[in-house]
Amino acid sequence: MSSPLFSEKVFDSARSTSYEGSMTVSGTINKSILLFATLLIPAFWVWNKMSGVADMAAEDRMSYAINNGVQGYMFGGLIIGFISILIMMFKKSWSPYLAPIYAAAEGVLLGSISLFFELMYPGIVIQAVGITLLIFAIMLMAYRSGLLRATPMFTKVLMFATMGVGAFYLIMMVMNLFGAHSLSNFYAGSSLLSIGISALVAGIAAFNLIMDFTFIEQQAEQGAPKYMEWFASVGLLATLIWLYLEILRLLSKLQSRD
Repeated sequence: MSSPLFSEKVFDSARSTSYEGSMTVSGTINKSILLFATLLIPAFWVWNKMSGVADMAAEDRMSYAINNGVQGYMFGGLIIGFISILIMMFKKSWSPYLAPIYAAAEGVLLGSISLFFELMYPGIVIQAVGITLLIFAIMLMAYRSGLLRATPMFTKVLMFATMGVGAFYLIMMVMNLFGAHSLSNFYAGSSLLSIGISALVAGIAAFNLIMDFTFIEQQAEQGAPKYMEWFASVGLLATLIWLYLEILRLLSKLQSRD
């Protein structure tokens, strides 16, 4: 599996309850587009709120953003998004109501993070967005053409790779909590090894899209309830967000070497 939202156990428990209507691929696509648009609106709002940085000297822009509360937006979006997705894991039938909240919260979070990167490396955000959408399109075409399929071996390898990335981030977070920043400093650096690891993680995120496409199609065929279209859309959006952030991180490392 890819996103924790996409698992047989999750969809099996949903099918065991009574519901009206069945999940469809087209319905999931439409809701994914709606959630993506919902994400963009608050992201642009954060950018517009910080529009005053355009007329400032480069060294003053970061201070302006921090003094005007961009960090509060970032942590607020992170907390609300995490709580929303956590509740959906246990109350999947609430997904139609919580999915837009999750998307809006992630929009605030991504708008804030993107702003910080843009202040450090002008032009990096539009590059990251373009590359993310290009990778999504390539992966979708590869899946639809049958070039890439979630075979048992593909699923097993990708699952362990994704778990490895999660363990790496968890170790780095725990070390930071105890004041040991050596691993995070290395990963934030621009050494060839650090760049290589970022490229690998971005690749793992990209291939997780194949898993997402597979689960959406399979669960639609097996008659998952209609509200699971929202749930599946959140899982797909979460993978896209992960991919975008990894692309953003990779580009920042490459630009810091120039």
